[in-house]
Amino acid sequence: MLPQLTKEILDGEIKVIIKTTHGDMAFKLFEKDIPKAVENFVTHAKNGYYNGIIFHRVIKDFMIQGGDPTGTGMGGESIWGNSFEDEFSMDYFHFYGALSMANAGPNTNGSQFFIVQNNHLDARTLDALEQGGWPEEAIKGYAEVGGTPHLDHRHTVFGQLLEGAETLEKIAAVETGAQDKPVEEVVIVGIDVE
Repeated sequence: MLPQLTKEILDGEIKVIIKTTHGDMAFKLFEKDIPKAVENFVTHAKNGYYNGIIFHRVIKDFMIQGGDPTGTGMGGESIWGNSFEDEFSMDYFHFYGALSMANAGPNTNGSQFFIVQNNHLDARTLDALEQGGWPEEAIKGYAEVGGTPHLDHRHTVFGQLLEGAETLEKIAAVETGAQDKPVEEVVIVGIDVE
């Protein structure tokens, strides 16, 4: 079993709770293996950078995206002021509940992130992963929980949902308007780092 899909907080992982107007979601972050993305997220969380920011893009059966102080999908910056490089690993994948960096292409990470909400993959997609050389454990994980494998090694996965799937589902189900923006705002109240 991949460490990403275990419910315990393992050595080199830390726990955070994203509190939203629709409920809380707890995640474990992969500090040891994905240090820059985790440092960026945790520092922003502790500084209150994400407080009051909306989830500006919600696409049911795909993902929910936030972390942009402008609320447009065009803003936000890293704790270093400029974008930072991707961190890819063959241990972390875009399973249901994965917390991953949003970007505008390779090595353009800032403050925006998304949470994978797709929970189903068809047999054809799973066969394609096998053909594409995905590790057996990853294919098993995708078969069990779903996800968005087409984003693997395009976006940095730095965390995984532990508790609060009902909150993720509630947010994914909100009514959206132009550019997949929720009609009624879904706001990050704060992020606790344990």
